[in-house]
Formats: sequence, C-alpha cells, structure tokens
Amino acid sequence: MSEKNKNQENKTRKRRDKGIDERVIMPAPPSSVDLPEDYAGFLAQVKKRIHTERLKTVLSANAAQILLYWDTGRDILVKQEEAGWGARVVDRLSADLKEAFPEMNGFSARNLKYMRKFAEAWPDREIVQRTVAQIPWRSNLTLLEKLKETDALKYTPNPKKSLCI
Repeated sequence: MSEKNKNQENKTRKRRDKGIDERVIMPAPPSSVDLPEDYAGFLAQVKKRIHTERLKTVLSANAAQILLYWDTGRDILVKQEEAGWGARVVDRLSADLKEAFPEMNGFSARNLKYMRKFAEAWPDREIVQRTVAQIPWRSNLTLLEKLKETDALKYTPNPKKSLCI
C-alpha cells in the first residue's frame, strides 16, 4: 500500500494506530454529531433490554442453583433415611465434588448439610420452585436459621388448600 493511500485510509477510517500496522484496522466511533436523531432513543432501548435480559439470566441461574441444591439435599436425605448414611459420607461427598468441580463453590460439607436441611424444611419441590427458588441461597440459609421447625411448616403446602404461605 502506497504512503498516499495509507494517509487517505487513515483519514477516512480514523485509524487509531495511525497506519503503523497495515493488518490492523480499528475504526474510531463516529462523533455524536454524525449520528441520526433517533440514535439516543435507540441506544436507550438496547441498554434497557440488555439490563433486563441480564437480570433474567441471573434470576434464572439462581433458581436453577437453588433447585440443584434442593435436589442434592433431598438425595442426601433419602440416602440417610434408606441407607443409613452419616456425616462422614457427606464429608467424603464434599471432597469428591470439590475435586470433580474445582471451579465451582458451594460443595463444602457444611453447605451440603445446609442443602439437606433445606430439603427437609421444604419437602415439596413445587413450592421450592415457585417461591423459595426466587431468592438467593444465602437468604434461604438465613430463613432456615431463623425459622423454628413449627414455623417452617407454615410454608409447606397444605393438601386441603392450593397454597398456604
């Protein structure tokens, strides 16, 4: 590419590298003066959608995590009731899960015991899915710690009523 063509391209494309590297073209964004009138409104709509979708994604991931924790707690409960598993098995399960998923948090023995307690406090998965999964795990743990056993029963479904919260 000739020097004249390089200078012309730099002017028209507003290259940030000032033509130093011919392989890289990094156009600068146009100034706000050069933009259409409705650009600001369009940008606001796109930003709002991004914020909304990010929030939906976080809430969806939270609900999936809470249900995973409930399922894990329920499975531990079943094994403890049917096979007589004790705390040592939960400790081993914790170590094995941490080894299998080193990039993830939440598999400490203490948290697995919380999962068990969580599933025990709310035995109906449907209620967990509709209500309890909508709040973060730490908030659920706070509820577990503050609720007495009799209070927790108020949050479980009554077969004679559609929903008893």
